[in-house]
Amino acid sequence: MKDFSGTRNARALRNNFTMAQQKEVISTVNGLIETLKDGEKGFKEAADAVRDPQLKSLFQEYSQQRSRFANELQTQAKSLGESDPEKTSSTAGAMHRAWINLKSAVTSGDDKAILSECERGEDSAVREFEEAMHDGLTSPLRDIVSRQYSEIKSAHDRVKHLRDAAKKS
Repeated sequence: MKDFSGTRNARALRNNFTMAQQKEVISTVNGLIETLKDGEKGFKEAADAVRDPQLKSLFQEYSQQRSRFANELQTQAKSLGESDPEKTSSTAGAMHRAWINLKSAVTSGDDKAILSECERGEDSAVREFEEAMHDGLTSPLRDIVSRQYSEIKSAHDRVKHLRDAAKKS
């Protein structure tokens, strides 16, 4: 009689590894959702604080964009088996600290300072998404994260450009 226990054990190890990978991917997605929620909240606070109507509109647009991105990733997390994907912003970490600094700029009402803090928050978001794209995501999730990264990078560059222009004036 042939012993297939080695084959069965190998299959069990592959399944466990797959489950471990899935948990890692879900953790990555939940981290991105927190990052997006931080940005949503930060841009909303910035929109409420700036005086320039064009900046106000831009920040509202970015806040809504981050909300849409978070919803999209929550749907993906559910499809991966996450019963309760992240719904809130982070309570620790670089993103939280960057957006906390925004609060002090907001209270000063200085559009230049607010732009600087928004750009700093965007630096963190860009880094988080770059790291996530190197975490072994598979399609379609990789495609979604890559598209969101491109739009976040574009927002970062726009905010940085506006910040630089405001410093010159």
